[in-house]
Amino acid sequence: MTRAAIPGLPSRYPIGELLPALYADDDLAQRFTAGLDTVLAPVLSTLDNLPAYFDPTLAPADFLPWLASWVGVETDPAWPVELRRAVVARAVELHRWRGTRRGLVERLRLCCGVHADVRDGGGATWSAEPGTALPPPPTGELLVRVWPVREGVPVDAHRVLEAATASCPVHLTCRVEVLPGPPGEPEQTGG
Repeated sequence: MTRAAIPGLPSRYPIGELLPALYADDDLAQRFTAGLDTVLAPVLSTLDNLPAYFDPTLAPADFLPWLASWVGVETDPAWPVELRRAVVARAVELHRWRGTRRGLVERLRLCCGVHADVRDGGGATWSAEPGTALPPPPTGELLVRVWPVREGVPVDAHRVLEAATASCPVHLTCRVEVLPGPPGEPEQTGG
């Protein structure tokens, strides 16, 4: 990302026009200041549009990786620019839900275009009554069942697995199942 000289970019504030009248007809002064205008035009243009640089929906595409680093999110350069913009715009919200089912479901919907059903392999439960049976032993696996948001759009299982694994706790393995449509009635799970 560089904001260097852009050929043909006019300056909104030509320096030659700001000089005293004595230099208005001086060819050397006008050519010299025109050279400075060429160098300063991108800087002034950037400053004039500075608020747009901090808005992921308006920022130049080559500025998005830097903006993404500010909110602690990584985007894949292979993703379409609209997806990268959406991920940066929702980064704070996704961080808020990171490590939860909701966070994983939202990340998969945003990044992979799928609905998801997440089954945690943990064994945490609680009961208000003493002597309640313990939960079954943990499977050590996070099962992510996905299906497309729009019918007829194929699901990239490898991309889903990468996104799910990146959000999966380190002590669990992650498995992805691609379904043709929404699963039946979800099972009741503890936790």
